[in-house]
Amino acid sequence: MDNITVEELKKRLDAGEKLNIVDVREPHENAEFNIGGVLIPLGQIQSMQIDEIEDLKDKEIILYCRSGNRSGQACMFLDAMGFKNTRKWVVDKNYSSKIVIKFRVNNSELYNYNSEL
Repeated sequence: MDNITVEELKKRLDAGEKLNIVDVREPHENAEFNIGGVLIPLGQIQSMQIDEIEDLKDKEIILYCRSGNRSGQACMFLDAMGFKNTRKWVVDKNYSSKIVIKFRVNNSELYNYNSEL
């Protein structure tokens, strides 16, 4: 497991890089805000229901949630299942008590990440 900051993820998305992104939050959270990728809630990962990403074991996978806690847990589970390059979303708590970042995905949709820490 490695870390990726919100800022680094945004930079890579803005550059048009194709990323393997997994949202480990619950469906209602994903409906409120998402930056793309596949939705696999942490509970599904814990119960090994990962068919959508099984073929990515040797590729970089970026997991995200609201604060980094669930994505860290998901990385540990995936690492134990043989995934080799998991990265978890990390919010720099020294950066600000409130982070608002705009993501532009596919040059058309605008997503806002707004989190109270």
